Amino acid sequence: MTRLHFVIPGDIDLPTGGYSYDRRALALLPSFEVDAHHLVLPGTYPAPTAADLAETRTRIAATAPDDILLIDGLAYGAMPGDLIRRFERKIVALVHHPLCLEAGIGAARAAELRQLETDALALARHVIVTSPLTGRTLTADFGVPSGRITVAEPGTDPADRAQGSGNKTPQLLAVGSLVPRKGYDVLIEALVPLKTLHWRLDIAGAIDRSPGTVRQIESMIAAHGLGDRITLLGPVSETDLGKLYDRADLFVLASHYEGYGMVLAEALARGLPIVCTTGGAAADTVPDGAALKVEPGSPRALAWTLGRAIEDKKIRQGLADNAWAAAQGLPRWQDTARRIAAAIKEVAR
Repeated sequence: MTRLHFVIPGDIDLPTGGYSYDRRALALLPSFEVDAHHLVLPGTYPAPTAADLAETRTRIAATAPDDILLIDGLAYGAMPGDLIRRFERKIVALVHHPLCLEAGIGAARAAELRQLETDALALARHVIVTSPLTGRTLTADFGVPSGRITVAEPGTDPADRAQGSGNKTPQLLAVGSLVPRKGYDVLIEALVPLKTLHWRLDIAGAIDRSPGTVRQIESMIAAHGLGDRITLLGPVSETDLGKLYDRADLFVLASHYEGYGMVLAEALARGLPIVCTTGGAAADTVPDGAALKVEPGSPRALAWTLGRAIEDKKIRQGLADNAWAAAQGLPRWQDTARRIAAAIKEVAR
């Protein structure tokens, strides 16, 4: 059996798409003859201190020389090339999306991360990505040969079709950490001119990754008098998230960029109508017939499109039917793990 250390920074139990992917892969890889072990790195990545980089080297050095390292891109894309060379291990990188494409980090930091990621990816034996778009991006912008890339899209668990709120006031749902990339400020701006319509919005997602973004969103909600229409739920359990999906009438995603968009697949799995942006891989994750799509970063376009979906139940029903049909072809987590395992075993050979 191939022995692997899955190298992941921080708390793997955090309710984010990336960590959910890592958890499921780690649990399933042994069923495909990969002896996978979780190796924890400091949680400061992608902004490690010098001490964290030194600790990273120490933890990697404790692995056996013949073990393969599968390193999550949240850490790998922020590691200096000199550090990676000292690992002296076969490395497979897992890229959910390039770190330099994160919104709100500033031009100088983006350029720094782009160089770090380019250097790091050149040192990996193989790269696993979560969408075809990310694979094409790594080839075009980071110089990774397509032959060294495996696409392992996130799996989606089968789910019952959503029941909906049953109310005349449509229940909107948005899921994702409150960070700049998710575009919640754009969503709030888009909802302001829709105050005359009947709707309510629940936002579920981690609130500890970008305190400034949380304060901004709270301030916008208060300033526009939307406190009785929008609820920030913070992180929720999988059980509670399932209940939120079940009673939703419309799913909304305003992201500037998505490496795949796991929450979009989860919404599809429940047959929810969707309004989303075309940021990154989001445009490909959801079939056109299952969603109304707008360009990212445009409150005006999002407002117009949301207004149509909120006012017209027939539009929502058509999107929902197409979403439910598309859900039957979504990949499962066994498919994801099988692809990752095949890439790991090929590197081992």
